[in-house]
Amino acid sequence: MNGSDGNFERAFLNEQKLRLAAEQLLKDKSTVLVAINNELQKKVADLEHQQMLFVQTEKMATLGTLCAGVAHEINTPLAYAMSNIESLQNSTPLLITLLKLNEQYLNNEIKESRFKHEIDILNLQYPYAWLYNNLQGQVNDSVEGLKRIKQIVHDLLNFAHPSSSQDKQLTDVTTGANNALRLLSSKLKLCEIKTRFEPLPLIWCNLSSINQIFVNLLMNAWQACELDLEKGCIIEVNIFELNTNICIEVKDNGCGMSEDTIAHMFDPFYTTKEVGEGTGMGMTLVYAMVSDHGGKIEVNSILGTGTSIRCLLPLKA
Repeated sequence: MNGSDGNFERAFLNEQKLRLAAEQLLKDKSTVLVAINNELQKKVADLEHQQMLFVQTEKMATLGTLCAGVAHEINTPLAYAMSNIESLQNSTPLLITLLKLNEQYLNNEIKESRFKHEIDILNLQYPYAWLYNNLQGQVNDSVEGLKRIKQIVHDLLNFAHPSSSQDKQLTDVTTGANNALRLLSSKLKLCEIKTRFEPLPLIWCNLSSINQIFVNLLMNAWQACELDLEKGCIIEVNIFELNTNICIEVKDNGCGMSEDTIAHMFDPFYTTKEVGEGTGMGMTLVYAMVSDHGGKIEVNSILGTGTSIRCLLPLKA
């Protein structure tokens, strides 16, 4: 019995030693895995931050190309508003004097004959007919001009606002198309723009990204047509439901692309433009944003005929 007990005890101690060694090994491996996971999470966070910086840099580059047009878009209504307000400013003494005279007359501070005499003198200095024929129009034009400026600034801020993949909400994709068309109105003023926006359900998406997608696609379409101005620029923007997706379609009648260009169009820094005319990141960014929404891109292009690009965004995220 003593020999058997000794063997059992040795076996138990060996098994316990092996178990403790295995537990320590598991503990060590778990510690290593936790450290690796933490490092991986840090790398992912750094990557997301770099991607956000990349998106913001591309936005700023796009805004740089729009500066002249945007300045013109703001300057025109601003000039109308300033001119009208200056005209109203010149009429201010008349209006103030008229109001004071009316107040004095209503308070019986001046006689009716004196009131009429003062009114006649003012009419000779500042013809009332000019005032009431122009006043309402000047005010309306100024208000419309300032509203236009407000909308342009609003669109610029929406476009330039930094965003992350977490900034998603239920949105009508058509909003992004309208924002982009307003933002690019000066660039596209010589183009014939055809739109077909079907009623669509809201989808879970990042509106800033959708704005960027439309801006980049429209900029590419405009630049493709710019190479052949003689045949005119026609750009179609269509948004419709296709199977289980919302389809964003931008077509142009521009120069088209070769098979080699189509094969590389989403590659970072790939561009067919002259040096200094583009970053080569526009379509790379479109691809990244569409992929972030779980979508895909379809491209059809014929050299000398035009290009059609479809971005398919799933209705359900």
